[in-house]
Amino acid sequence: MTKNLDASIRPIGKGAYLALAAALLGWMFDGAEMGVFSIVSRPAVKNLLGPDKEADIVQWIGVITGLFLVGAATGGVLFGWLGDRIGRVRAMTISVLTYAVFTSLCGIVKTPIQLGALRFIASLGMGGEWSLGVALVMEIWPNRSRAFMAGLIGAAANVGYLMVGFVGLTLNSLLSQIEAALLAIQLPDWMVSALVGNSGWRIMMILGIFPALLTFFIRLFVPESKRWQAEREKGHTSNWATADLLAVLGGAMGPLLMVYLYGWNETLGWEHTTPVRLTAIVVGVLLSILGYTYPVMRYLQRYRSTAAVVAPDMFGRTMRRMALAACLSGIALLGTWGATQQAPAWVAKMTEGTEIKNAKENVLIWLSVGAIIGTLAAAKLGDALGRKTTYFLLCVASLASVFWLFFGHDSYSNRLLASACVAGICTASFYGWLPLYLPELFSTNVRATGQGFGFNFGRILAAVGSFQLGPLTNHFSQGMEIGPIRTPAGLPTACGLLSLIYLLGMILIWFAPETKGKPLPD
Repeated sequence: MTKNLDASIRPIGKGAYLALAAALLGWMFDGAEMGVFSIVSRPAVKNLLGPDKEADIVQWIGVITGLFLVGAATGGVLFGWLGDRIGRVRAMTISVLTYAVFTSLCGIVKTPIQLGALRFIASLGMGGEWSLGVALVMEIWPNRSRAFMAGLIGAAANVGYLMVGFVGLTLNSLLSQIEAALLAIQLPDWMVSALVGNSGWRIMMILGIFPALLTFFIRLFVPESKRWQAEREKGHTSNWATADLLAVLGGAMGPLLMVYLYGWNETLGWEHTTPVRLTAIVVGVLLSILGYTYPVMRYLQRYRSTAAVVAPDMFGRTMRRMALAACLSGIALLGTWGATQQAPAWVAKMTEGTEIKNAKENVLIWLSVGAIIGTLAAAKLGDALGRKTTYFLLCVASLASVFWLFFGHDSYSNRLLASACVAGICTASFYGWLPLYLPELFSTNVRATGQGFGFNFGRILAAVGSFQLGPLTNHFSQGMEIGPIRTPAGLPTACGLLSLIYLLGMILIWFAPETKGKPLPD
């Protein structure tokens, strides 16, 4: 059955290539939408907070990053459900439109709270686009192409990051000309000043609307997955119930509670006691687990009662693999968002007040170049060495590269850029491994939702880490002493500590199933 189905969906004709092209463009612009905040986070938050708020900048960046991660996790489940219910392609058009519109609206905000709220909504679409695109491409292309497809998926998103770096460089050099052009068309002075001021961060956000809309129109011509269509013909897609989505909204309340207690409650202020923080984390994670898994549990219960043939232990195996996928993804995401994603902001502060220009853009470019190499290489390595061995080696290399980046440099230099490239290769390599491995854990009827939960719930775990950036940065404002070793002050030490999560990954992967050489489950 599997062999015949796979043969029937071999990429013959333009439909499969159009699906791949559209998905790659979607991931590229998705990556650009995510990467833009690495460039604009510091000038944007500093602009929105006003003068003399330096101590709050890192805290707010952590909160807004946390909101983005929570939204992406929610979107992964929400749009994954939609993709399993109404089809991969239709759900993707909605997800792309969501992140395009709300990213561009970030360019007109007046407060950090508004920026965080719009980033949250935009990230719903970003989280959904990843899981839907992976499901579509992996189902349309044959088993032998999975490693190459996975590498392309990861590389496409990082091409988006690279694109943001070059756009940032170009924008910086053209701001004076842009200002003159906007004044020439008689825009009010205050509006022009707002758009071009603070490194033109508002223009960067507004530009997010154009490429994503192009992808939206391309998707109108993309063929649907034959695997999903076969499930619909069997009547299995009707087992997804709209009412179950209320649980997803409830699940999102848990992580949003964490954000509220960590940053938005002016009565409590920024500084909360350890018990309050721990309570927020525990309650937030538990609520999100219950809410995000509820639609899958209900679907599996309905499916088990209506399907003619049900695999043994289907319910338990699916839920266990969703938990495993979430942990493996969470380790990779926390390492990225808690460490390497902070490098542009770290370098921006390092070079602030100096004659060095475009430092943060250069760091992002080299991180992205490394990431493109790493994602392509990791997928091929996973095919050669096996999924488990590859993940273990990626964790080892990532931990070493983060330590070199943050602990090996105290000034901007070409050596720092080289270490950023290496860190990009190592830490982003997981995004070539994850789209290879996660689809192999789930059957077609729950693939988009299962891998959407697995990858994107990892963002909740990463959000917990991002909330620690501010407190850790402040706590280690003088660095940390370990015997004769003294770590750098502030953010580098915080990022180094968060990267220790890779140690957990080195252990956890040996409890995962090996899927090398096996066909994609039906």
